[in-house]
Parts: sequence; structure tokens; C-alpha cells
Amino acid sequence: MTFSRRLFFAAGVYGLIGLTPLFFLESSLGEQDPPPITHPEFFYGFVGVALAWQVMFLLMSRNPLAYRPLIPAAILEKLAFGIAVIVLLVQGRVSPGPVAGGIVDLVLAGLFTYAYVLLGRIASRSAT
Repeated sequence: MTFSRRLFFAAGVYGLIGLTPLFFLESSLGEQDPPPITHPEFFYGFVGVALAWQVMFLLMSRNPLAYRPLIPAAILEKLAFGIAVIVLLVQGRVSPGPVAGGIVDLVLAGLFTYAYVLLGRIASRSAT
């Protein structure tokens, strides 16, 4: 269970560090990687929902076995961005910058899946 605790804690901290500055970078993102953001409600909505998940990861790190039923949703959260960014890259619709974050999310999705399986084994052993 130590692996799962550390994994979800690290994912939450990494996400908070990476996402929080986005609240202050809307205009500079448009300057560095045009065009400017035309629908800020989607941008801030994405950042807000993603930040909420980082808080959830921190909560999950406290007792991963108790929060195991939420792990499939956490995997989906990671796959949603990771897959989308790869598809957009293949289509030539995104710069390489966000791809690194997408790859990290795909790796985390794999690690979350591994944690889910490990925690399932722990749960089945404690049930017998």
C-alpha cells in the first residue's frame, strides 16, 4: 500500500505545481503559443476541474484502499488528456509543449492501473 500512497501523493503534488500557475498565464499562453485563448470559460473550467482532481489524489494518498473504487475514474481523468493531446499532435493541431504533460498523464494512468490491481490483491487477502 506504500506504493499507492506515494503514487497518489506524488501525482497530486505534481498536478498542483503544474496546474496552479495556469490561472495566471492565460494571456501569456496566447502570446507564446498563438492564437490567444478565445473561450476562457473552457480554459478556466479545465484548470479548475483538473485542480480538483489533484486534491482528490492527495486525499486518495491518505488511504488508497478505502478510495480504490475511485481509481477507475482517476485513470479516466489521466487518459482523457493524454489521449486527446496525442490525437491532436498527430492531427497537427497542438504544439509539442503540451505533449510532455500528456505523456506524463498516460504514464500515470498506467501506474494508477497497477495500483488498482495491487490494492485489489490486498483487499482480497484481507477479506479471507
